[in-house]
Amino acid sequence: MAGSNPLSDLFGRSPIKPIQQHMQVANDAAQLLPVFLEAASRGDWPGASEAFNQIKAAEQEADKLKRSVRRHLPNSLFLPVSRNDLLELVTIQDHVANTAKDVTGLMLGRQMQFPEQLQQPLLELATTCAATCAQALAGIQELDELLEVGFTGGREVTRVEGLIRELEKLEGRTDKQAQKLRAHLFKLERELYPVDVMFYYQVIGLMTAMADAAERVGHRLQILMAK
Repeated sequence: MAGSNPLSDLFGRSPIKPIQQHMQVANDAAQLLPVFLEAASRGDWPGASEAFNQIKAAEQEADKLKRSVRRHLPNSLFLPVSRNDLLELVTIQDHVANTAKDVTGLMLGRQMQFPEQLQQPLLELATTCAATCAQALAGIQELDELLEVGFTGGREVTRVEGLIRELEKLEGRTDKQAQKLRAHLFKLERELYPVDVMFYYQVIGLMTAMADAAERVGHRLQILMAK
């Protein structure tokens, strides 16, 4: 029996598949963020810990996929995009999984519960962040079709441009939600412990950074289509 080719097993006929798989795993981590926050808001730390462990596992899997792509992506792709462009795309995608782990790890380590008045707006922000990441995944899932049309012209490019516009709208919504959340937190600051306040702002900032990373995935797709 002929031995398997690790490079062929990883990439098959296209270098696109492992990049899509990487974004799928990163999105898996992002989708668990609202689950974690719901458990944390109830003080259900075993439930929050379970969600964190799943996020951590997804982040670790994303790291493995990232390393595999970096090691095995051929220098000569014979594609209308460069190797460096694809490697940059994977790096941006990786920020999604990393940030999901950072948010939940910070909150779990401190058993952090936001003030009751902020919990619903925080969950709404997390839900929109997760939707933004899912939209980025939807764009990455079109890479196969973009490859077939050479990343230029046609219905597929128009479709992906529409996905990116929706992605930008979702990321813009996270900015507005975060702004309102910070404004509400500012009004409560004098009633809260200063150290807690500092970490509340940090969590909000990390969540918006995750949505920003998802938006940058879309921007990278735009760059690929423009070349």
